[in-house]
Amino acid sequence: MQLPPIATTTTGSFPKPEQFADRRGSRITFRLEGSALQEALDDATRGILREQDNIGLDLLTDGEQRRLHFIDRFLAGLDGVDRQRPGLKYVYRGRASEHMVPRVIDKVRRRVPAVVEDLRFAKSETKRPVKMALPGPMTVIDSTLNEAYGDEKDLAMDVARAINEELLDLQAAGCDVMQIDEPAMTRYRGKVASYGAEALDRCLEGIQTPTVVHLCYGYPGVGGKRHGNEYPELLDRLMKTRISGFGVEFARSNYDPAILSICKDRLVMFGCVDPGDSPLPSKSLVMERVRLALQYVSPEDLWLAPDCGLMTIPMTLAAAKARFLVDVARELRRTL
Repeated sequence: MQLPPIATTTTGSFPKPEQFADRRGSRITFRLEGSALQEALDDATRGILREQDNIGLDLLTDGEQRRLHFIDRFLAGLDGVDRQRPGLKYVYRGRASEHMVPRVIDKVRRRVPAVVEDLRFAKSETKRPVKMALPGPMTVIDSTLNEAYGDEKDLAMDVARAINEELLDLQAAGCDVMQIDEPAMTRYRGKVASYGAEALDRCLEGIQTPTVVHLCYGYPGVGGKRHGNEYPELLDRLMKTRISGFGVEFARSNYDPAILSICKDRLVMFGCVDPGDSPLPSKSLVMERVRLALQYVSPEDLWLAPDCGLMTIPMTLAAAKARFLVDVARELRRTL
């Protein structure tokens, strides 16, 4: 895989067509079933790949068109998880709330591949490099109700083993870049230290394909900090793992790009556009922020992206924000 300097990509998700999908927040429901749904999902994936190609993005995703929810598609391939009879879980993510979530009821094992066929379909529809994403161990734990493991670390390591098996299959199937989504890492400082970093490293055994971990700052449309772990401390700890790079969010966090100085020889997927329902930012402002990042990260290792997924906004705005990144990158490349 050869990407240009200051390559462009997205975190992963794009809006789903309204013809067959209803969205409420981050929750999706499909109005079709069986072969009709499969055909619609194929068409939606094909369309989003074509849209990204036309926009000029360098590293594409399948738009996560087949995902009902952030972790659901991965959990569907596991033994030991009951998705049909969810349990009530109290969580605190910037605000206290209760959610009905899948239950971990037995030892977690990978039963079948989750997104390998999704990758093969995407690769058959584009000649450009393709990136695929999976939820990380801490995020799987944060989004499920543990009723089977006495030690959360044991659960994390079993989830990591399942993720590793999926990544190895994606690697064998020709995936160009892989991504582990770990918003929970920015929420729980103590858990990263006690088992999160180790579990992330376990995910990467035998992996040679470039793999980045996305460290989510927050969610579209939600103001203020949604985390308890600051990037500098978190990046320092994760630099001790085998991870190839980091997806970090600078548009909403307003962090100083100088914190990337510790990310030597790692890829940086640099979030520089708000993924929420907001106007396009000032091009001069974003270019200046990227130039600051280039003081610490080589152009070959810096990828421009929205902060997070684009699934919560209209497709016209999602496309405009992706095209904005392409325009910024092309202008910056002329000045290298």
